[in-house]
Amino acid sequence: MSRADVVAIVQAGGKGSRMEVLTESRAKPALPFGGNYQLIDFPLSNIHHSGIDEVWLCVQYEAQSLLAQVAGGRPWELDRTRGGLRFVLPEQTSAPETEDGFATGNADLLYRVRDQISDRDPEAVIVMSADHVYTLDFDEVLRTHRAAGAECTVVTTTCPLPEASSHATVVARKDGRIRGFHYKPDKPTTTVIAAEIFVYRPKVLVEALEHLVAQTHPHSDDDADTGLGDFGEHLLPWFVARGNTVAHAMSGYWIDAGRPETYLQAHRDLLDGTIGLDDPSWPILTHQPQRAAARISAGASIAASLISSGARIDGVVRRSVIGPGVRIEKGATVTDSVVFGDTVVCSGATVSWSIVDEDVTVGHDATVGGHPRTRPVPTEKITLIGKGARIRKGAKVGLGERVDPGADRRRRRD
Repeated sequence: MSRADVVAIVQAGGKGSRMEVLTESRAKPALPFGGNYQLIDFPLSNIHHSGIDEVWLCVQYEAQSLLAQVAGGRPWELDRTRGGLRFVLPEQTSAPETEDGFATGNADLLYRVRDQISDRDPEAVIVMSADHVYTLDFDEVLRTHRAAGAECTVVTTTCPLPEASSHATVVARKDGRIRGFHYKPDKPTTTVIAAEIFVYRPKVLVEALEHLVAQTHPHSDDDADTGLGDFGEHLLPWFVARGNTVAHAMSGYWIDAGRPETYLQAHRDLLDGTIGLDDPSWPILTHQPQRAAARISAGASIAASLISSGARIDGVVRRSVIGPGVRIEKGATVTDSVVFGDTVVCSGATVSWSIVDEDVTVGHDATVGGHPRTRPVPTEKITLIGKGARIRKGAKVGLGERVDPGADRRRRRD
């Protein structure tokens, strides 16, 4: 199979409600990661290094935040006349009146672009989510798909058994054929899960979508909810039941960074070296503004952390990722946290077990977060501070609290 006749569909349209205040004004794939990157950089970099040069980026919610980040595909050499990066619209915003008529799941989204898939008629379609952290050579997956003559190939990985209930579990025979598929099971019996990367035979995919919609919503039109939902509800079970769906087990790191607990865990994995983003043969490419080097003062104390360009550290940073342009003043302490770009943590303030969005000010002697006892730390124990919030002098934001974007948290007077 020639990679030149492959279309990669990157599904970046969801609202990302699980990230709560952090995605009120941005698409989830536009979230920063590791200081210098965004989540969308991972699928696009994998596509680029795999030699695939036709990408459909499906956007809906707060699309502008994502369009600005991908810069027309230039960082991944996708700004070209033929093929290249194509945006599949429309946009959905946070305004309630704009929600009708947009896709309600990743399988539903595929149904809405089925005519475009049929018109393009590639040899294979690769479909992937846009909020996962991993490296993968899609050419290896295509070889598995071709060798098996499969209608669908599911990329699989493993995770801890309790985490498997948040995913689709997969059981395959020795020949790779999938014989068991369970979507978000209450009591998973295997740690093998779908990594939400699929290769489809296009004609069969379109047949499946139209057949399933005829069953789930026989009077649906393209502007209505088809009832297909996400891939694991109807689409993958249909393929598995036909007996010609195979698994491709990926090696290396993979995580769905779409929940606060997994997003923070991915950063901790980055800090301890579990994730490597410095492979010169497979760099993560990005569109980021150029900034001066980080400045670390003589009195600063930094341990097990990443400091991005343009940051200035005069205080204490422990086990944290500090974004571009962040200032940690003398006497301030940041531990076990992720701080987005251009935020200021003033002297005397402490931030711990928190995700702090960009352009936030944590005032003098303020306290954000705390020290949870549970490991791994669940979402409800992680403090989230929205973009542009102001935490005033002496104010306290407790463990697991949420502060809305632009909010003004003042010190409570007893």
